[in-house]
Amino acid sequence: MELRFENELSDRLDSYLSKALEISRTKAEKMIEENLVTVNKKTVKRNYKLKYGDLIDYELPVLKESKVESQNLNIEIVYEDKNVAVIYKPKGMVVHPAHGNIDNTLVNGLLYQIKDLSGINGELRPGIVHRIDKDTTGLLLIAKNDKAHQSLAEQLKNKTVKRVYYALVDGVINENDGIINAPIGRDPRNRKKMAVVEGGKEAITTFHVIERFKNRTYIECVLKTGRTHQIRVHMAYISHPVYGDKLYSRKGNEYGQYLHAGIIGYNDPETNEFKEFSYPLPDYFKEELERLRGEKNAL
Repeated sequence: MELRFENELSDRLDSYLSKALEISRTKAEKMIEENLVTVNKKTVKRNYKLKYGDLIDYELPVLKESKVESQNLNIEIVYEDKNVAVIYKPKGMVVHPAHGNIDNTLVNGLLYQIKDLSGINGELRPGIVHRIDKDTTGLLLIAKNDKAHQSLAEQLKNKTVKRVYYALVDGVINENDGIINAPIGRDPRNRKKMAVVEGGKEAITTFHVIERFKNRTYIECVLKTGRTHQIRVHMAYISHPVYGDKLYSRKGNEYGQYLHAGIIGYNDPETNEFKEFSYPLPDYFKEELERLRGEKNAL
């Protein structure tokens, strides 16, 4: 297959291929590195500057059959169109397969229920644009093609995706509203944990107090960035760890952390229309709030 570069302004080869073939920049770079692309019958580097009239010959890489098995896990699809699906991830489910955990993940269920998924993140993470932790419940965006994936990933990068979480945290927060702006990186003392560290990546969380109890606070958190374990790390950092968090507090319980991704909003990759979806708290979370309200009213 071939393309003729007919733009007056020069462009990098990898950038042009990404736009012309509607594939990710990473996939375009890989094609060039694997010598599947030539310019004027010669192999060139990915940063080659195209000139008007250059002839680009290319072969698309052979797609490998996914090694991840599809499983009927009854994933709840909250919304779906030809580009994006919004799904609910229940507590206890890992988002994608990893070493020692290759089945019963969200991806296994998605492969069974959704015909087309983006391939940008490879065989183990088809359609996955962002993640939430195993014991966190709530909404996730799933990309059904590479173009939609690129759009959603760019929105996440530009902080325009709306992500609202609900959390029950230890202790009583006195302020009604707050902003936590503290960089997050790998904890140097425990590689399984993240922590606020000097030189970490920018991480910003805002929170609003919904309700106070004797020893806990029910809050709404909005993510301005999306670092690993961000809310869990930030709330522990201000001495109000998420209730039940087995990693960042010493008060784990049978349900794990009380953290729910309740609202998600994004711009449609095709129409740019803003779409927003919400999902109610899981029953165990609601029941704990009612129990705490009963204790408060009994005082």
